[in-house]
Amino acid sequence: MRFVDEYRDAEKARALSAKIASLCEPGRQYKFMEVCGGHTHTIYKHGLEDYLPENITLVHGPGCPVCVIPMGRVDDAIHIAERPDVIMTSFGDMMRVPGGRGSFFDSMAQGAEIRMVYSPLDALKIARQNPDRRVVFMAIGFETTAPSTAMTVLRAEAEKITNFSVFCNHVTIIPAIKAILDSPDLRLDGFIGPGHVSTVIGCGPYAFIARDYRKPLVVAGFEPLDILQSIYMLLRQLAEGRSEVENQYARVVPWEGNPRALTAVNQVMKLRPYFEWRGLGFISHSALGMRERYAVHDAERIFDIPGVRVADPKACQCGEVLKGVLKPWECKVFGTACTPETPIGTCMVSSEGACAAYYNFGRFSRERVREATR
Repeated sequence: MRFVDEYRDAEKARALSAKIASLCEPGRQYKFMEVCGGHTHTIYKHGLEDYLPENITLVHGPGCPVCVIPMGRVDDAIHIAERPDVIMTSFGDMMRVPGGRGSFFDSMAQGAEIRMVYSPLDALKIARQNPDRRVVFMAIGFETTAPSTAMTVLRAEAEKITNFSVFCNHVTIIPAIKAILDSPDLRLDGFIGPGHVSTVIGCGPYAFIARDYRKPLVVAGFEPLDILQSIYMLLRQLAEGRSEVENQYARVVPWEGNPRALTAVNQVMKLRPYFEWRGLGFISHSALGMRERYAVHDAERIFDIPGVRVADPKACQCGEVLKGVLKPWECKVFGTACTPETPIGTCMVSSEGACAAYYNFGRFSRERVREATR
């Protein structure tokens, strides 16, 4: 398939692997963080760690939008959904995310009307079809999905559809990366930058990482050769003593991002003073809320929401996984009490979650390593 097969060429992968090995300093350990959950799935699904020298370690970052939603926000959404006049709508990967009172699926079993949608425009359509009901869209995601939410609000405003509102949980990637850099728990040599987010925000916002922290960052695509080339580019920077932002994904990501998408987001939303991230705690100016002008479409203003904080289960170590401190298989409940069918943490639920990726793909490569060392 054109534009896919050429990025999965085994010979080119082996050639890149050799170039990567040639740039590694003997005796030096390298640790790179892939920020985006989509990269994590590619790494595990295609066994990319097998192409890398043993002194290169890849760790997962906080770039899974479902994984970072705290349990309290799930409970707040369920509180809204339980109202008899409400139809809650949500993306599919939020349906099984556990809160303190269960998941959306659990609430549906108890009578709440919660519908899965593929776009906020689907939720707006439901609002048109049900003028006597309040339709709420559970908005999640980084800057990647925020523009679609903003454009839907603008359309609802233009069509005067007042029974449509948004429970806004959009988060921003830069403060999360800064929180990782400021954490004493982890020392990194560089970042594989998120591809999807960068199509919207561009590459410029990452400049502080190279300038202030002296860490290289390469914005990467999502095919196997994209990620291997990005690792090669990171190593080349380190070998040459450089710390810069580079764009490996230039076929999709414009350096300046998408100004029209950013304009729509800035028109409808504003930065919150602070927001709680699952496993990471409160991070200032790290999430988006609705502007006062669009209060009629803001579920947090329309409904009385408890806003209670819910502590993560003690057995769950999603926070450590999101910060790159632990590999998924190092969590005490991974693959036993916590599986995709019975998830304890969000990292096992989402299609971008590191634990789900490792459970579905990475555990087989680990089993091969165990067999080889016996």
